[in-house]
Amino acid sequence: MEFKLLQTDSSSSARAGTLTTDHGTIETPIFMPVGTAASVKGVHQRELENDIKPDIILGNTYHLYLRPGTEIIKKAGGLHKFMNWQGANSY
Repeated sequence: MEFKLLQTDSSSSARAGTLTTDHGTIETPIFMPVGTAASVKGVHQRELENDIKPDIILGNTYHLYLRPGTEIIKKAGGLHKFMNWQGANSY
């Protein structure tokens, strides 16, 4: 993972950059939905893909560790495949 700073604002703490992961590049700042246990609550997967279109989804690794557990996620081929997500994310 790499973060590249592209712009700063001298009158505040604002900054813009790119975050590059194994799954793609994300421009910051960004809206990042939270998926507690491999799903974003209150939003259908279709809405995520077609309407919201987030570049990244933040996953709560502690909750994923508790349930469904690391072995199930590994058997599914990783978290992206487990949740059927194609985006560049941390989910």
